[in-house]
Amino acid sequence: MAEIKYEITKHIGVLSENAKGWRKELNLVSWNDREPKYDIRDWAPEHEKMGKGVTLSTEEIEMLKKLLDLDE
Repeated sequence: MAEIKYEITKHIGVLSENAKGWRKELNLVSWNDREPKYDIRDWAPEHEKMGKGVTLSTEEIEMLKKLLDLDE
């Protein structure tokens, strides 16, 4: 299996943390040297391991924000 290369270019915030120290975070992440995208996923304490997550473009994160704002 090919290695996945990633770089967290900007840490935006932590959404939650579990008892084992894994944190669900919102970050800007560059996957395989591509343009960074917004990324929500669980990370091990030192970012050495990750869980499944979702990656969103700028347009998608803006739409998500609008949808969440409508829900208030």
